[in-house]
Amino acid sequence: MTRNEYETKRKALINEAEALINEGKLEDANGKMDAVTKLDQDFEAAAKASANLRALAQPPVPLAGVGEGAAFNPGNQVGTEDMHDSIEYRKAFMNYVLNGTAIPAKFVNAAATTKTTDVGSVISPTVLNRIVEKMETTGMILPLVTKTAFAAGVTVPTSSVKPEATWVAEGGTSDAQKKTTGQIDIKGYKLRCAISMTLETSVMSLQVFETVFVNSVSEAMVKAQEKSFINGSGSGQPKGILLETVASGQNIDLAASADPTYQTLVDAEAALPLAYENGAVWNMTKKTFMKFIGMVDTNKQPIARVSYGIDGKPERTLLGRRVVLNDYMTSLGATITEDTVVAFLFDWSDYMFNTNYNMVVKSYEDNDTEDQVTKAVMICDGKAIDSNSLVTVTKKKA
Repeated sequence: MTRNEYETKRKALINEAEALINEGKLEDANGKMDAVTKLDQDFEAAAKASANLRALAQPPVPLAGVGEGAAFNPGNQVGTEDMHDSIEYRKAFMNYVLNGTAIPAKFVNAAATTKTTDVGSVISPTVLNRIVEKMETTGMILPLVTKTAFAAGVTVPTSSVKPEATWVAEGGTSDAQKKTTGQIDIKGYKLRCAISMTLETSVMSLQVFETVFVNSVSEAMVKAQEKSFINGSGSGQPKGILLETVASGQNIDLAASADPTYQTLVDAEAALPLAYENGAVWNMTKKTFMKFIGMVDTNKQPIARVSYGIDGKPERTLLGRRVVLNDYMTSLGATITEDTVVAFLFDWSDYMFNTNYNMVVKSYEDNDTEDQVTKAVMICDGKAIDSNSLVTVTKKKA
């Protein structure tokens, strides 16, 4: 049965069923609809059988690299798998890190070349993905920043990073983001993490090695990145938010002899522009937060609260605003020798972290300890896109 014959017969059955329904002969109409269903099933089965027959009629296509009479070899198949993601390469990478064994030449390609001398091998995509995932879950600030992957050396207008929408009249149009409020020069700073693995670990399995490697690299990378997000100098590393100029009226001074009060938080909240109300979070050390946790408002209600989410992690708030803790700032109660920011409000989505998450490693032996040291290298940069949400609390020096 051809498709035209099928469609003609199907249409006739439907018309007959419709006429029977109009005449009130529902039982006969149901019989016609059952006939339509059987016709559909028969035509589909015939089409599948015809397609299978055509496929069988085609001669088999030889695999690439396999000539007539050649033995079948899975290695001759053409696949899309990244060679750096194979078990063979991952084992070679483990031997390189643990024992300094050179990576086989067949795994060294142009994609791994670079001008830096700190490169000995690329990290397997499987391991790299685990590192990135671990970094996202380990970090407190890293998951909050805006992540981009621009090429190093380019100048990016801020309006292309955070585009704005505009209202237009019916049939009207708008500018294609031609106006820019500033620009960001993307640098390619090198973040290096040295990991020492002793000879005793050389007997570990591939799974254990990759887990240890992922945990070591991700923890070290996250700490370095988040520290630079706050205090980075901007020279050879990302520029920290605390090096940006605070907008007029958005700094709250705390006298050297004074402790923070309820009014300190109220003044900081008042200094935060309404446009940045939703995304801004408090940033401080745990010791500083504990200074606030015992404070109460005029109704004797605690202003700091700690609740627990579904995953059991503590969720800290001050006056209802989320608190993100870090170890990269000076705590209240520490010796202050110069004016120091001890807490600040900021919307971290206004901070751009630029990297393609490509990592390479170089391995060498420490002659003093006989440990095999691996340096993981990552190219990245970071800068504030918009610092208008920054409100600082500064402890004055004595």
